[in-house]
Amino acid sequence: MTLPAQLQGRLRLPVVASPMFLASGPELVIGTCRAGVLGTFPALNQRTTAGFDEWLCEIEEGLAAPVAPGAPEPAPFGVNLIVHRTNARIEADLERIVEHEVPLVITSLGAVQEVVDAVHSYGGLVFHDVTGAVHAQKAADAGVDGIILVSAGAGGHAGGINPFALIADVRRVWDGTLLLAGALSSGQDVLAAQAAGADLAYMGTRFLATQEATVAEEYKAMITDHTAQQIVYTPSISSIPANFLRGSIEAAGLDPEHLASPERVDLHHVTNPHDEHAKESKAWRDIWSAGQGVAGIEDVLPVAELVDQLAREYDEATQRLLAALPTREGAPA
Repeated sequence: MTLPAQLQGRLRLPVVASPMFLASGPELVIGTCRAGVLGTFPALNQRTTAGFDEWLCEIEEGLAAPVAPGAPEPAPFGVNLIVHRTNARIEADLERIVEHEVPLVITSLGAVQEVVDAVHSYGGLVFHDVTGAVHAQKAADAGVDGIILVSAGAGGHAGGINPFALIADVRRVWDGTLLLAGALSSGQDVLAAQAAGADLAYMGTRFLATQEATVAEEYKAMITDHTAQQIVYTPSISSIPANFLRGSIEAAGLDPEHLASPERVDLHHVTNPHDEHAKESKAWRDIWSAGQGVAGIEDVLPVAELVDQLAREYDEATQRLLAALPTREGAPA
């Protein structure tokens, strides 16, 4: 296993709280980082580059505040940058990223060497998210520092490959830092991700169910109420296969069992084809995303309490694993 030097000794747990559209803001990032876990947010959660710059300043100020005695030093933070020609803000946002020397940039929808070079110019890291080995190879060729495997069961746009198979497939082309996403919601899951060959766990849905996440309380409550079987994996909501909460699909007036074929025209709007008076619903805003990790989420916590809980679970799972390991002849018991 390998971890970039910039992160070694900087994390209380081997966890990255993933950037969540409309949900991750400065409060969640600051709280996550000050609890010792790497917090991130999408640049496009701010409507303008000027607003994005304000958020960067707010986060830097929040992380620079003194820590309480005995508390961990804040972990680094990161920004998700959509690297696709449809994102008109790429260049402007990247300029702000370089100016602020953002420690980690997570790229999506394209691995671009020019972006990697810009972040590397000040010593920053670039992680890229993929759903298969083909795109992992392209990310490796672009010079990224880490690859995020978005496996089956992940919230948002997710792949359909089992995490064990995905790790094995990508390890054929990549021997660097590997992050695993997909239905991870406990400290035990973090340890399991490491045991499977990942260096870091990439957790999103569990951090949705925190007080600092900027989503409706009804959204958070639905996460705690849903089971894994109530997560609907479909391309019909946003034209790309993604996982959504069944209850929010039904609340939008749609039948989860009979969703229309996706139309690649507008990635963010859906309507009920059976009700001409139905209010238009927006993917992500009104139809809510979550991963199969809802199965292990029963409460909404302040992010500091959540990280404490994850740390306890991780330590307990580690001790159980060590106690269960068989001793070998000549090895200490």
